[in-house]
Amino acid sequence: MVEPSLRPIKRRKAARVLVVAEGTVLLESDSDPGIPGSGWYVTPGGGIDEGEDAVTAAVREMKEETGLDVEPGQLLGPIARRLVKHGYSDRILIQEEFFYRLDLEAKFTPSDAGFTADEKESVKGFAWLSPDEIARNEVWPARLLELFDADPSTDDVLDLGEEEESTIPV
Repeated sequence: MVEPSLRPIKRRKAARVLVVAEGTVLLESDSDPGIPGSGWYVTPGGGIDEGEDAVTAAVREMKEETGLDVEPGQLLGPIARRLVKHGYSDRILIQEEFFYRLDLEAKFTPSDAGFTADEKESVKGFAWLSPDEIARNEVWPARLLELFDADPSTDDVLDLGEEEESTIPV
């Protein structure tokens, strides 16, 4: 674990996907390997690469993190945005996140075959959680149920503002 005041800071933009099927949301069970016993759920997604737009990043991240091939036209949104600070045991990540929604007719079994080495270490699995289960667990973003309940057919983008979600505060 890095001394908290010496943690490197990375800034980036990210695309995240709220995957909804059969009244549930697909989430990854994530952790901070430097903090034994840490854990929370998070939507699939990740950093937007140089020269990439948010929709393209969301499509790529869905393939890498779940194995699902998604067409850009299947994604609704962005449905929300926020600026978030994540303080981990080894780094600080500050990112502007754009959330998209993907509505599926049926659940699928995600694959971790496209995970990076870091994801293989931190992500412990996948879960399809109902709104009640989301309310009872630590989920990032904490306001995930607002995204689930929002009307995805509008052009409204929910501004979640600035938030911090950390295992070691920034």
